[in-house]
This record gives sequence, C-alpha cells and structure tokens, in this order.
Amino acid sequence: MPDPPPATEDTSLAGSSSASHTFRAQAVLAGTGIDLGALGAAERPGGAPLVVELIGALDGLGIAGSPAAGLGAGRATGVAVLFRYGAVVFFGVSPAGVSEYLRQIGPHLRQPLGAADRETEGLEIRVGGARETFEGNVLVLADVTLEKLQVVADIMAKSVSLAHHERNIERQFERIEPFAVNLEHWGRGGRAAHELLQHLGTALLAEHRVVAGARVDDAPELLWDHPELERIWARLRDEFEIRERFAALHGKLALISRTAETALDLLQNRRALRVEYAIVGLIVFEIFLTLLQWWLSSRVG
Repeated sequence: MPDPPPATEDTSLAGSSSASHTFRAQAVLAGTGIDLGALGAAERPGGAPLVVELIGALDGLGIAGSPAAGLGAGRATGVAVLFRYGAVVFFGVSPAGVSEYLRQIGPHLRQPLGAADRETEGLEIRVGGARETFEGNVLVLADVTLEKLQVVADIMAKSVSLAHHERNIERQFERIEPFAVNLEHWGRGGRAAHELLQHLGTALLAEHRVVAGARVDDAPELLWDHPELERIWARLRDEFEIRERFAALHGKLALISRTAETALDLLQNRRALRVEYAIVGLIVFEIFLTLLQWWLSSRVG
C-alpha cells in the first residue's frame, strides 16, 4: 500500500504568489479499476476521486507559487488523483515518480494494463493568468486550488478512458467487418455464432464501463459544491471533445451491437430453415415409404 496520505479537500496549492509558473499534468489509465478503499479512501464521499499528495517525486517545479512551497509548509509536493475506474492523474510529478507510484498501487489495480497498453495524456498548466483559459495547448489558471485540480483531473481521466475504449472498439470494427462483407462464409458453422457473441459481449462491456464506470456524460459532484468551477469544467470538456468522442463511441458500439444481433438472427433463421427442410424431408420420405408399402402389398395381393 502506498505511503503518501490522502490530501485534505480544502487544501490550497497556489498560495498568494503572483509569479507565473508552469507544471505538467499527466493522466494514465492503469487498469480497469482501482480499489480505492484499500488505499485509505473509506471516508471518501461516494463517487468522488481520491486525492493523494506525493513528496519527493517532483519534476523540479512543483505546483505552488515557488519551488519551496507546496501542500505542506516548506515542502514541495505533487498530487495524484485516483478514479475508481482505473485512471490516475498526476500534477507536478516527474516521469520517474509516476512510474514508481503506479508500481506501488499495482496490487490494488483490477486487470492492470501493461506499459505498452496504458493510455496516457499530458497537459501543460500555467498559473498566473487573469482568468482561466486555453492559450494554444496550455491551460492557464488564475490560481491553483485542490478543487480546480480535481476538475482538470475529471476531464483528463475521462479522456484516457475514452481513448482506451476507442482503440479497442476500432479493433472490434476490423474484426467484425468480414461478417458484414461475407456473411455467407461465416454462416457455415457454430464458430460464427460464437465469435458474434464475443463481439456483442465486448461492445456491451465497453458501453457499461464508459457509461456506468467513467460516467463520461456526467458532471462531477464537485460542481454542486463549487458552481464557480462549472465554466472551466465545460471549457475543458469542449477542449478534450469529450461529448463528441462519447457520441462517436456510442454510435460505434451501437453499430457493432446491431451488426452482431442482425448476423445472429440471420444465422438462427438459417438454422431454423434447415430444421424445417429436414422435417419436410422426413415427411416426404415417410409418405414415400407408405406408398411403397401400399404398392408392394397390392402386387402381392
């Protein structure tokens, strides 16, 4: 279990310094789920992410207004925000610190992803602007509070979750294409129905994880207590194209489901037709035997 304790909800990360500084946010999808209860989040409100401060894992800048400041007095710290559906978002943490923390929480991951399969996304954040906005690919914040970081983390976590499912669904599209192109070939045996059921199950599982797990179409509960952050959350949602990507993913999942269901119906209808042909054949054969017996009896008589 990782050593760093959870950060308190009202912690301010920026202080009152007016000096402009930049730090990096990085989101990683580490697995299909994280056991937050095992990481000391039993008192956490339902649905809220777990926030953990990381000490000694910085990229040299930290999050506060000066390198010597941070969550604790005189300490430079980074922050990790953990989500139940497997995403972790780091703020002001070096690549080595990210790798080390992911290694620490490895035993608490459900279906952990290998380094090659993890979805990652980065964002540069500059503190010291007059208001929250985007300048190119840099997010500009007037100041930094834990609540603002949670809002940023919410969008970035949803983005890597969507990216993971987008990649998997693209693979499903490539595999299901032969069913639509050459259904006659796939209808020759039971293997086709088995593979179609696999595709259908994959699509339904992906939709469950995106809708029920990541809840990409829902606003975080944090906005109920901090409505002033709704504008920046909406700006980030638009910047990462969360709505558009979710709609496109939902459409692909629906298409895969319809294709699999239609192909299964055709296969079942084809099998039912074969059964009907067999029944008709048996009836004709029985009639033929009856006529043959009648003819033979009439000759003998």
